[in-house]
Amino acid sequence: MSIKIEKTENNNELKLEFTIEAKKFDEGMKKVYAKSAKYINIPGFRKGKAPMAIVEKHYGPEIFYEDTFNEIVPEEYERELKENNIEAVSKPEIDVKQMGKGQDLIFTAVVQTKPEVKLGKYKGIQLNKVEYNVSDEDINHELGHMADRNSRLVTVENRAVEDGDITVIDFEGFVDGKAFEGGKAENYELTIGSKTFIPGFEEQIIGMKVDEEKNIKVKFPEEYFSEELKGKDATFKVKLHEIKKKELPELNDEFAKDTSEFDTLEELKNSIKEKLENENANKAKYEMEDNAIKAVTESAEVEIPSGMIETEIDNMVKDMEARLSYQGIKLDQYLQMVGKTMEEFRKENEETAKTSVKTRLTLEAIVKAENIDAKEEDVNKKIEEMANMYGKTAEELKANEQFVTYVKDSLKNEEVIDFIINNAKIK
Repeated sequence: MSIKIEKTENNNELKLEFTIEAKKFDEGMKKVYAKSAKYINIPGFRKGKAPMAIVEKHYGPEIFYEDTFNEIVPEEYERELKENNIEAVSKPEIDVKQMGKGQDLIFTAVVQTKPEVKLGKYKGIQLNKVEYNVSDEDINHELGHMADRNSRLVTVENRAVEDGDITVIDFEGFVDGKAFEGGKAENYELTIGSKTFIPGFEEQIIGMKVDEEKNIKVKFPEEYFSEELKGKDATFKVKLHEIKKKELPELNDEFAKDTSEFDTLEELKNSIKEKLENENANKAKYEMEDNAIKAVTESAEVEIPSGMIETEIDNMVKDMEARLSYQGIKLDQYLQMVGKTMEEFRKENEETAKTSVKTRLTLEAIVKAENIDAKEEDVNKKIEEMANMYGKTAEELKANEQFVTYVKDSLKNEEVIDFIINNAKIK
């Protein structure tokens, strides 16, 4: 195997010419024949039993060329990249120059490579200190949530519906005088003010009394997910069966005993304050880190190859598919709902992808410039934590070289962010 390397006229792009010896190519053909023989049917031979020479005579040796290329090239390609310290960041554009039995395999691969980053200022950057204080209003807000979770529903009599009430209704929707699919329900619980229905619907329930029937007129939003209904005028026939409201418990020591491990309301408030202070400290920490990362990234200069951006968008698409799958939705269904094509979705995410790639490259460059590395004890500790999380042994995880590299990179990322913050000038 030999390789010739030359730069193209494009920045961060190489043209690689590979030559694989004829002997290796012919050995690859034999492997491909061995794998595929059982599928080959030649007259006069039982299926899969025809010798390789007979198959070549019948179909031509070209029948094995493409599979042989795929059999031998990937491993050789990756090995040569590694030996020549080439960090390819795009899929190779392959051009086969020569391929045949008894001949050297010669092909070229044009690849984009990881770019050099020209770092701007990353030590001594100006940052504003981020702080979030806990107010009495914040504590009371949390208590309000606790009270709401421990409330009970009581039936309301002798009055009309008010904002915030929970109503039990029957409804059926009509567009152009015809009932539409999904527009009917019985004994449906609707909280007035929840904004879960079409705009204008809940407001017209206010003032209704039990057993009253009413026609409610609304207009579906222009961006409504259903093509048949978006922008259409609709009439809903509504009957009110019941009005309920939440009855909140009194906030006192008894409430604290019933809903927490504390004996007094004051102790509960102090606990809530401590929890909120910890949350605010983490929020401030992450915001400071985000501001620091943005500052050093913006001051860096790098020409990002298109292949890196496309790969980043590919990852964003996969991430979106995974998140939607938890809701039982496929990506193409989601795109149809929001009225976008995959091409439009990818285009919309291009700038985000560029920023993400530039950020990663900038942090990697600082790691290299400052010789930042993950400490072995920290790596072992992180692996132990993740082993417990995944129900595996640390040894099992350490056997996976890719996983160990991921852990080291994650820790180096944390170290470099700490380095930037610790060397910043904070007001």
